[in-house]
Amino acid sequence: MTSVRDLLEIPELRLRVRTGEDLLDRGLTRIYGTELPDPSRYLSAGELVLSGLLWWRGPEDAEPFVAALAEAGSAALAASAADTGRIPAALVEACGRYGIPLLEVPADLSFAVVTERVVLALAGASAGRSRLRTAAAGDASLTALLEHARAELGAPCWVLSATGRMVAGSGVELVDTQGIARAFVRGGCRARVTNGYTLLPVGERATVPWALAIEGDRARWTGATGSLAAELAALVDLDRSRSEQVRRVADRVAAPLLRLAAGDSLTDTDFTTGLAAAGLPGHSTIRVVLARTGTGTPSLGVALLTELLAGYPARTLVGEAGEDACALVVGDLWPPDWAGKAVAALSTVDSLIPASRVLLGIGGPAAVTELRGASEQARHAVAVAEGRPGRIGVVSGDQLRAHQLLVAAADADLRRSLRARTLGPLLAYDQAQNADLVRTVRVFLDCDASPTAAAKALHVHVNTLRYRITRAGELLGMDLTDFGNQVDVYLALRMSP
Repeated sequence: MTSVRDLLEIPELRLRVRTGEDLLDRGLTRIYGTELPDPSRYLSAGELVLSGLLWWRGPEDAEPFVAALAEAGSAALAASAADTGRIPAALVEACGRYGIPLLEVPADLSFAVVTERVVLALAGASAGRSRLRTAAAGDASLTALLEHARAELGAPCWVLSATGRMVAGSGVELVDTQGIARAFVRGGCRARVTNGYTLLPVGERATVPWALAIEGDRARWTGATGSLAAELAALVDLDRSRSEQVRRVADRVAAPLLRLAAGDSLTDTDFTTGLAAAGLPGHSTIRVVLARTGTGTPSLGVALLTELLAGYPARTLVGEAGEDACALVVGDLWPPDWAGKAVAALSTVDSLIPASRVLLGIGGPAAVTELRGASEQARHAVAVAEGRPGRIGVVSGDQLRAHQLLVAAADADLRRSLRARTLGPLLAYDQAQNADLVRTVRVFLDCDASPTAAAKALHVHVNTLRYRITRAGELLGMDLTDFGNQVDVYLALRMSP
């Protein structure tokens, strides 16, 4: 929308602000000329009122005229005193009291020129918004919409996620998307200027908001530019909502497969039907990504997985799998170091995630017929992530060693029982004597049962280390230099207490 301030940037008008400098961002709807001492019957909100002050007889006339403008919600008064050559002080004072910006029109400027230029400015802003709406209403992609916007705004623009992922752009590379995203999140995902870009929020209520980035500082924008930018942000939000609705409908076909991933049983017929409904050939390769947030509802995990997998080049199906969220990722085009990139993305939006922890486990790749096995691997990976420190954990099943999978596969009661049975005497001794033999044994085994390496890691003499290991073996009733005993103790040490 064209603002009062925009009129000051039209060189032909040569307008001068007499009062109301802090009110110039008001939007204009139209222009209305009057010489009536009380024009209240003909005024409407948002108008620029144009007057030659022919109604002026004395200072007492200012109050009723300006009061009528304020009551109607007029945007500003543009006045010319062609007869006297100066705007009456009483009129300036009244406009200041009633909050009506007063613009002085040069005495040598025709009101016809003023009216023409204001009408053209209003029409230009409206036409720009109309062209954007037309582009959005067609089959144009988000990238095409941004190209239209670039032409209208005279500046390149982009849409990026709060994680730093580039969603779409107008053909020019945006530098340091991660830094811009971090600044956006730190600012509460509200409109702001950072690194020479104006950021406008898109989908503020979404778990992972987007930002519309436009090159330049909005403080230098005209009102028309600001209006176009706001219109573009709304259209991007609409495009996102439409795309998410289409995705949710498409993902529903994967419900039977997601139930299998959650541990439910499916008949061969149901499984085959589920594959066909999802459009997955029997020879497909698949990965399973589970997200656990501990919020009691998997919807948060669904939103996070959808964001993290948005750039994947092949088919993904995302939905609920029991209390977890689950994504079925089809194909072999898995990005390198996806786990590390997921941690970085989640860390960027950490303050926006309403969960105590976010844990992701990745299972596969496997043939789609081995979906259950890939799902088990993903669940074990989540269990391993749960045992690690930190609010955000992402573990890939193919990175786990065999003993980690075995430990993760055991239920909580079994883990506690095995830990107590194997390490019970050692745990009791440490507690009673305020000793640290459990840690000594752990470091010893982590050092491949090397007394020299373990002594160095613990900063003790090697003879001290040997004595402690011998004492620990006596308490446990086993020889800790025996490989089989070492395996038992090593597994027990990794059982959660």
